[in-house]
Amino acid sequence: MSEVTPRPLRILVSNDDGIHAPGLQVLIRIAKAISSDVWVVAPETEQSGASHSLTLTEPLRVRKVAPRRFAVSGTPTDCVMMALDRLVTGRKPDLVLSGVNRGGNIGEDVTYSGTIAAAMEGTMLGVPSIAFSQVIGFDRAKPIQWACAAAHGPAVVRRLVETGWPRDVLINVNFPPVAPEAVTGVRVCHQGRRGVGNLFVEQRVDARGNDYFWLGYRRSPEPPEPDSDIEAVYAGAIAVTALHLDLTHYDTQANLRRAFAGGA
Repeated sequence: MSEVTPRPLRILVSNDDGIHAPGLQVLIRIAKAISSDVWVVAPETEQSGASHSLTLTEPLRVRKVAPRRFAVSGTPTDCVMMALDRLVTGRKPDLVLSGVNRGGNIGEDVTYSGTIAAAMEGTMLGVPSIAFSQVIGFDRAKPIQWACAAAHGPAVVRRLVETGWPRDVLINVNFPPVAPEAVTGVRVCHQGRRGVGNLFVEQRVDARGNDYFWLGYRRSPEPPEPDSDIEAVYAGAIAVTALHLDLTHYDTQANLRRAFAGGA
């Protein structure tokens, strides 16, 4: 009997920075280093901060960019839903890769991130999913170290796929803002927290005298929590964090059950 050649992993690539983002090209190269069966479904325009939102009040438009490559006029969540339900034909993907985001998704960023949301949607639809981000660092004058993600991404994906993880978990990977050879290792760590003071609203006035507002982040290098994703990237390491879809806080749940046991 002849040996059966195993079929390559089918990989879906998406992001939140849009179909033309440089980080998407990096992730496509990472995916193609692992498999020849790579599909791309990404937003037509940047969707940073879209989180896990859906487009429900207007139709979605799909543009075929190239074979197995599509742009969708919606959010990252829309893209993954469209890919799995309509665009990726024959069989569903074995793996969803999201990113590589322009900037880190560490600490509380994960609650806002469209990059995380694409991986979250893949996880909810039963496909193992990984989100990737390239941290920029505090000196914005320096070029983004896309080479770091490009060099280390394939090995990280291979190790994760070999190891596996539960169905209701997604993996969040952040590459530090250093050259590939300066990476200090891979750290498996928990989600950190930087504090709500980093988010601010800036008020400006347009040419007609009307107020408008920009949301932004203040970048402050305060000491990070030990063993957190923030500490890892500050130390030049690749941060790998397992995020759980179940947001229940079980200790508080137990306390509330006792509190309401006798009725409201």
